[in-house]
Parts: sequence; structure tokens; C-alpha cells
Amino acid sequence: MKGVLPGGDRAVVVGAGHNGLVAACYLARAGLDVEVVERDSVVGGAVSTVERFPGYRMDRGSSAHIMVRHTGIVEDLDLVSAGLEYQDLDPWGFAPFGDEGIHFHVDLDRTCASIEAVCGSRDAAAYRAFVLDWSARNLRVFQAFQGPPTMTHLGRTLWGIGTSTGLDGLELSRQFLTSADGLLDEHFDDERLKTALAWLGAQSGPPTHEVATADLVGWNTVMHLVPPGHPKGGSGMLSEALQRRLESYGGRVRLGDGAAAITTSGGRTTGVLTSSGEHLPAGLVVAGCHVLTTLDLLGDGLPADLAGRARRSVRTGNGIGMVVRLATSALPAYAAGTPQTYRALQLIAPSRQFLRKAHGEYSAGLPPEQPAALAMTFSAFDDTIAPPGKHNVTVWGQWHPYALSNGESWDAIREREGTKLVEAVDRVAPGFAGSVEQMHVQTPLDLERELGLLRGQVMHVEMAFDQMFLWRPMPELAGYRMPGVGGMYLCGASTHPGGGVFGASGRSAAVVALGDRSPSRLARVAAGARAGRDRLRG
Repeated sequence: MKGVLPGGDRAVVVGAGHNGLVAACYLARAGLDVEVVERDSVVGGAVSTVERFPGYRMDRGSSAHIMVRHTGIVEDLDLVSAGLEYQDLDPWGFAPFGDEGIHFHVDLDRTCASIEAVCGSRDAAAYRAFVLDWSARNLRVFQAFQGPPTMTHLGRTLWGIGTSTGLDGLELSRQFLTSADGLLDEHFDDERLKTALAWLGAQSGPPTHEVATADLVGWNTVMHLVPPGHPKGGSGMLSEALQRRLESYGGRVRLGDGAAAITTSGGRTTGVLTSSGEHLPAGLVVAGCHVLTTLDLLGDGLPADLAGRARRSVRTGNGIGMVVRLATSALPAYAAGTPQTYRALQLIAPSRQFLRKAHGEYSAGLPPEQPAALAMTFSAFDDTIAPPGKHNVTVWGQWHPYALSNGESWDAIREREGTKLVEAVDRVAPGFAGSVEQMHVQTPLDLERELGLLRGQVMHVEMAFDQMFLWRPMPELAGYRMPGVGGMYLCGASTHPGGGVFGASGRSAAVVALGDRSPSRLARVAAGARAGRDRLRG
């Protein structure tokens, strides 16, 4: 129903994660009175940065920002003037293999030269062709990610994808539905190149030997168009810039007083009851928290059959991984490293068989004997996140099950499993373990406790093919609206297009909400979004 809704022009956003803040900015810019409620003491949720040790500003969740740099949101909201400064990750990937290593630069020629030096001229040429093909396909996929997952939008953005290759529709669909490992085997010979690409592709969660994972490898090619970024000062600087932009539009963020319930009456939302007992009336509520948390907040206000189906069918899985934040006296010394290596995501896995073994242990509910690791060393070029002469190193490990089948508890094995991640880096950069002076471990259980990531699932719900696009998190909830509750909307990693630092779902949810409320406001938001994307392409 369009027009004036109960609660006037007041909107409440539940959760100050980056998607919730993006939604709040667009709603406030359209003229609504917006308040964001957050249980935590800092903004950003999994896109936040805090001081873990004196002088060390450490990220609590994400560190490298990839997808948001393709959306135009940073440009549209002019977050640079709100204090956001991105430092490009170029090279964006480095895979060490003994005395050799592959660097993935933004510049395709430099990347192919690195691949040729390690893997030979055939794989270098094959990689060039692969990037040109799959980056073109994924520019279309990113268009699909930047709007509601309706059949109209998906059909318009994805129809004809890949036809420039000259391949027919059956072959193109087969390529998208094959496993990433199968796709890699079709294109490349050297196992080291395939391992690096597989490990990077697996960062969304699904292993690359599963069906319909091909584009988890294919979409990484867009990093040759726009590099990942590290916000100077830490990942949370994106969220802090969003908060400042929201406040410049007249919006507010309430910290330390999160939502205790979303209130409803007569099939419509009426506002949010906070943990302190204050009721914030609003005719429009956007929940940026986990979708299952949202169901709990709605309680009896949600149709019972929908709540039951959602709790049965939305899969969070058994966690995904864990991370250690390290205060060190030195950076990892890779045999094939260069000073620029420290800008890259460091992909530490010797083979795809190694990755499959780690995933097999995860599937069995066991902590990995030797985890696959991804290291990040941003203090090499950002002097604001570690004391002088010291370094701030993050090591992410996959796969680590939330529920352990061997009777152990994460609180009991935290230090042991964190040390395994340090040892993973030390195997390819001998001496690194001796440089570690302090270690903060975030197990899957810790990620749930601190960040509200149920079962330690950093993507909210699994990023499997049947929980993407118009099936995310389930068909009834895929359009950002909450069925049976007027004025209630969803955003965040639980919704299309999924996890990672993206912001697209926050903007899309705001567009849908404003379209339901006022077509003229929707037109202004849509025009601004297009302008932001145009400035990015320019």
C-alpha cells in the first residue's frame, strides 16, 4: 500500500551493520526521520574495528572490501568527504609455493607475467582469456546483485550473459552449473594456479568441488577491473563514514540499546521496543540483523506458518571459519615475496587436495588438522593500525565447524586452534611464529557471541546456489518485504545478494520500502544510485 503509513515519516533500522547503515542513509536522504538501534557499543557489526591490544586497531569481522567498490554506493553517498579513505590492494592476491609465488595484480599483463614465470606460457595465456571472458559475464552478475531479485530484474540483467563467446545457451548454463574445480580443470594445467584460484573462490563458504560453484572462481576476475580496498584505519572506517553521512542527513544511531522486539498491530509494524524498554513508534522498520533473529524479534506478529517454514528451511550451516588477530614484531617473510606482497590477500594452501581434506574434516564436525589460511598484513602500509615498528596481522582459517562432533568445546581448544593458523603462515614464511607477541582468537562460537553471527556463519546463511538470488534466504522473503507484516523490510547478508562487504542489499531494501511508500522518493533514490554507478564506471 502506497502513501502515508502509520508512524508518519519515522523509520527505525534494527542493527548498525554496514547494510543497515546504507539503508538508513538512503531513507534519511529521501526525507524520512531515521533512527538506527544497535545493541553493541560500536557501529558496523562485522564491519567494525576496535583496539584489542594497546596501539593495535583490529578488525572484528571483515578486513578487505571487494564488492562494495563495484556498487557506486561510496560515490553516491560521497563517503570520502565523510572520512573514508580506501587504500588499494594491488596486487590483490599472492599465493606462495616454496621458493615461487604467483602475484595477482590489477594489471592483467603483470598478472600473466607472474603466472608465466611459475606455471608456463600456456597457463598465462589461458588465464588472460579466462579473465576477459568471465569478467564480462560477472559485470552482468553484479548488475543483477544491485537490485531486488525479481524475475524482471534478473531476466533483464542476466539475459544473454556470455553470448559474446559464441557458445550456445546449453553450454553456457553448463559452465555456470559445473563445479569450480571442473571449470579450473577445463582451463588450466598447473595445480598451483588452480589451487590459488580455488582457495580464493572458496572464501564464500562452499568448497570448489561442489556443483554450481563455478562462478565463485569466475567472479574474482572483476578484481582486475576495480581492486579490493582496505579502509585506512581499519574495516570499521566504512561504517563510521556511513554513520557520519546518516547524521548529516538528520538521522541518528542509538548504541548500546538494541531491539528487544519489533511491535505490530493489525498486520502492520508499529515500531521497535528497545532493550531499555523505550518504544520507538515507526511505520517503517528495516531489519539488518540475521533473518532468524528478525523472526524472533517479530514473535507473534509473524504468520505462524511462515515462521515455521523459515526456521526449517533457512540453512545457516555449521559455521564457516575462524580468525586470529596478531600483534607481531615483523611481517611474514615469504621466499617469493616483494614489498608489494603485503598489500595482497595471502592465499596459503599447498594444493586442492589439501583444501578438500580440510573441508572433509569440517564436514565431519572436526577442527582441521592443518587449516587452510588467508593472511592479511595491512599494517605494512597503514601506519594507523599498529604501534611504530610493530605489525597487525590477520589470519582467517576455513573450514572450522561451529558444532564439534568429537566432544571438545571451542572455549577449551581456542588457543590450540589459533596456534594452528599461526603455524600455517610459518610453514610458508619460516620464522613468523617467533614474531607473534600477542594473539586474539575468534572461534566460530566467539563470532556468534560478539557479532550475532548465528552458528558462526559469517554469511548469515549459506551461500549455496539454492540460497542465492530469488531463493535467498527463501522465496517468500527474497523481495526484502516481510509477508503479512506491512511496513516491515529485511536487508543484510541474509538477503540478496548475500554476505561480504557489499551494501547492495541495504540500498535495495531502501528502494523497495520507498517505492511502497512514495514513488517520487523512489525515483530520487534510483537516480542517485545510477549516478553513483556512473561515476564509478567513469
